[in-house]
Amino acid sequence: MPDLLAGLNPEQRRAVTLPRESALILAGAGSGKTRVLTTRIAWLIQGGQASPAGILAVTFTNKAAREMLSRLTAMLPINTRGMWVGTFHGLCNRLLRAHHRDAGLPQLFQILDSADQLSLVKRLARAQGLDEEKFAPRQLQAFINHCKEAGMRANAVEAADDFTRRMAAFYADYDAQCNREGVVDFAELLLRSFELLARQPALLAHYQERFRYVLVDEFQDTNKLQYRWIRLLAGTGGCVFAVGDDDQSIYRFRGAEVGNMNEFQRDFGVAEVVKLEQNYRSAGAILDAANAVISRNTARLGKNLWTDEGQGEPLRVFAAASDEEEARFIVDEVRQLAREGTALAHMALLYRSNAQSRILEHALFRAGVAYKVYGGLRFFERQEVKHALAYLRLAANPDDDTAFSRVVNFPARAIGARSVEQLQEAAAAGLGSLSRAARAGVVSGRGGTAIAGFLALVERLRLASESLTLPELIEEALAASGLKDHYASERDGQDRVENLNELVNAAALFHEEFEAGVEPAGESQEDVAPVPGTHSQQVLAAFLSHASLEAGEHEAGAGEDALQLMTVHSAKGLEFDAVFLSGLEEGLFPHDNSLNEDGGIEEERRLMYVALTRARKRLYLSYAGSRMLHGQPRYGIVSRFVEEIPAALCRWIVLPERGEAAAYSGGRGAPAWASGASPGGESWRAGGGRAPRADPDRYASAPRAGFETNRPDEHPFAIGANVRHAKFGEGVVINVEGRGLDARVQVRFRSEGTKWLALQYAKLTPA
Repeated sequence: MPDLLAGLNPEQRRAVTLPRESALILAGAGSGKTRVLTTRIAWLIQGGQASPAGILAVTFTNKAAREMLSRLTAMLPINTRGMWVGTFHGLCNRLLRAHHRDAGLPQLFQILDSADQLSLVKRLARAQGLDEEKFAPRQLQAFINHCKEAGMRANAVEAADDFTRRMAAFYADYDAQCNREGVVDFAELLLRSFELLARQPALLAHYQERFRYVLVDEFQDTNKLQYRWIRLLAGTGGCVFAVGDDDQSIYRFRGAEVGNMNEFQRDFGVAEVVKLEQNYRSAGAILDAANAVISRNTARLGKNLWTDEGQGEPLRVFAAASDEEEARFIVDEVRQLAREGTALAHMALLYRSNAQSRILEHALFRAGVAYKVYGGLRFFERQEVKHALAYLRLAANPDDDTAFSRVVNFPARAIGARSVEQLQEAAAAGLGSLSRAARAGVVSGRGGTAIAGFLALVERLRLASESLTLPELIEEALAASGLKDHYASERDGQDRVENLNELVNAAALFHEEFEAGVEPAGESQEDVAPVPGTHSQQVLAAFLSHASLEAGEHEAGAGEDALQLMTVHSAKGLEFDAVFLSGLEEGLFPHDNSLNEDGGIEEERRLMYVALTRARKRLYLSYAGSRMLHGQPRYGIVSRFVEEIPAALCRWIVLPERGEAAAYSGGRGAPAWASGASPGGESWRAGGGRAPRADPDRYASAPRAGFETNRPDEHPFAIGANVRHAKFGEGVVINVEGRGLDARVQVRFRSEGTKWLALQYAKLTPA
């Protein structure tokens, strides 16, 4: 009989061998929680306390479920095929298949994925004549899923206004249509499974008796309905073994309730909270940094990660002058690490939001570094970006059928599939292109009127392309087409809007490089025939070619060594030898949206904790003094999360050509430096204090404390200057209006948001 407990540390052993009672295992990052969970199952089976069929284990991904089953078969000679191990959706599907009649479903009911569900929503909305501008299909879909995940049917929705009442009515109609077609969406699987057990006491008693042991992985990610499902299934005699980490609860936007862990302790009378704090992944300095940051959160169960593998290297902190310099620095370090023997696949570049990847992808593309965007699309391949580029392609060439087909009815403008078919038939019959067929008036009625409006929009953009700069043209296209308004109206459209804004930044950078004669990687102006038209049209044509090349080049193939790019959310559960965490500025990380949300900053701090604990050996933190937004520089201050890391754990990297004075931090305290050189070849300064503040010349900021002038039109608060206010604290000047003491300045404060202040009355001093 195998010794299942061999190799476990004392706390892991304690968790695995707990008596038959509900328990909470507080498992820190890299503490071996999967091993504990699977060993607990094997230990119960080996000791005869449970049969394989008497255990229910819930995971959050199919991959985790497969890994758990694989480990079990390696531990014990058992057949796992009949075991109930899987995701919430997978287990609920299994339950409903077994009891489809009681659930009111056909035996061969079909499951709608997200795309299928959206298609049904659109079909039903069109049949009801709903205004898509007011009731966007994605918004209707999100409303339905949100209600189901909260355990609410349409008749339980509290409708305080006509809009919500109409949404609830559509939800009811949607449910009725699903029942007629014999289909269920993902959210329905869990809700209907819960309802089935709640209204069938005998069936519930059967499964409560069968599953005397219920084990739940990633418990911090459960939503309200999932927790209610667990409570119902466990009953009063069940034993729930919940494994999770409240410090890694980062999916509130998906409905995750970190408070479920506290409720679990109360509802199940949990006597044992076992803390797994020994980390087997990261070096000591990385863990100390993560502990320091997360300790600022007040609503946590509390634990402290540690390792016996040594302190390792300090964290490397880089303060860039701009987002472009930050990207170049990261690329240089990646290449240096690769030369030293670290595989690209063992390095990750993390960012808070998808839009930040664009400037990083551009730098990697120019340097010829292979990379993959994990869990997402490369910037120029994203839906909203491709839609915007389609409008630009039509401005450059109205006969581009691919672009025409993509956006002729996006955003929706009442041009149906039949109208498009008529255009295609006319084009194939000899008119040449869809645009020419449209101009020939082959479609009549309402569709013809809508097509005429679309043609007018394309002509407006074509004329604008003759004189507007590239960034101005994109701004015009986004506004005139309604793309930005369309995505802004969606419940989860913020990321897409940010990507559209970042497209303007990409255009501004490209325009600057084009005017300077810089050739994009892989392209040569000698190889490209001159484009007829104005200079603005030539820039547009070059940009469209560049976007196509950057979308397709340097994408690593399957199995090829490649740098991993991803959001911090996507990085959860992964680990890398070297991690670059970029964009650490107030407003980016923590994100602006979190400042006005209850508990928002604490969730952002948990996200930072997740980011830090992805690194095994080396961790880079970087931020920029200025970053492009809407084609204009945005001046920022370093993230509070960087300042929460003890200075003794960090090395501040200083580029040799800039010197010591160029290192920047919004932190307090005098530096206490020791100098040296890192393995990467950069110069650095390290010590127990904060890095020196920004060089005034570099940030175009005025002299510091003791400012004196004989000119009444001067004041020390240029854009980018670090300032301190007696009430609002530290901030950075982002706008100035007026002169002298009659001026007013706009300041982005670290904790108070953005405010306009009149200098004549404001208690504002240089920081």
